[in-house]
Amino acid sequence: MNQNTLTRIIKENFSSLSAGQKKVAEFYMKHMDDMLLLTAFQVGRKVGVSETTVIRLAYALGFSGYSQMQEVVRREWLSNKQPVVGVSNPSQQEDVEEEQLFNKVVDKERLILEQLLQQLNAKETWDAVDEIIQADRVYIGGFGSSYAAAYWFYFTLKQQRENVLISSPTGFLPEDLCDLTEKSVAVIFSYPRYRKETIKLVNLAKKQKTRIVVITNRQLSPVGQLADITLTTEELMESGDHSIASVVSLLEVIIAGIQHRDHKRISKRQQKLEHLYTGQELFLE
Repeated sequence: MNQNTLTRIIKENFSSLSAGQKKVAEFYMKHMDDMLLLTAFQVGRKVGVSETTVIRLAYALGFSGYSQMQEVVRREWLSNKQPVVGVSNPSQQEDVEEEQLFNKVVDKERLILEQLLQQLNAKETWDAVDEIIQADRVYIGGFGSSYAAAYWFYFTLKQQRENVLISSPTGFLPEDLCDLTEKSVAVIFSYPRYRKETIKLVNLAKKQKTRIVVITNRQLSPVGQLADITLTTEELMESGDHSIASVVSLLEVIIAGIQHRDHKRISKRQQKLEHLYTGQELFLE
């Protein structure tokens, strides 16, 4: 039984566990290292359940007892820590290369996020925050792969203020742009390969005298050149594709700024939303 199998067993049995057992299972998922040394009594004390509940979790997952479950956890932990030396078997070599592939992806994302922090223009970012707060309407546009980030921002901003609109992944409705004014803001996402619809959207919004905030990979991207405010995520990075993690990180920064400067209005809206959510019984937790 490897870690993935044990994790899967927890997931497969989670719904049938008692409330106390679920707490212990969640503790395991988050703190595997702690399970190496702690007794069932100590785990129970940390989680806030009885020692018996911890032992019963082991039974529920198919172990003969807590000791057997802990031994499996120890073996898994040790196997994950062992360095790979002198790999000669082709299948083993392939496994090593696959593991390194994931490391390379994470390292690349780390470098992009570090670059984002260095290049972040605080004044421009705060200007974008203020534009969004003060706008009578916020129109969010993104096409193709850029739509994923656009929708994330739309969904999050919708929790914080009224009059937020979004394009579709393939185009936009002129009727949505008709109501934009000089007091409105259009937040446009544009990443390679740049879509022609984005230029059309920006030009139509400009005819409405709407302020344009563009989120893109470089200042001189096709739409970045047209914006009133251009915020970039991968300026100076040599990459054939863009990082969704860096885009969402920049959006998290913007959202944090909005929450900081408009917290009273946001609080009132969220209280109203929570009342509606409760009435509709939308969420499991």
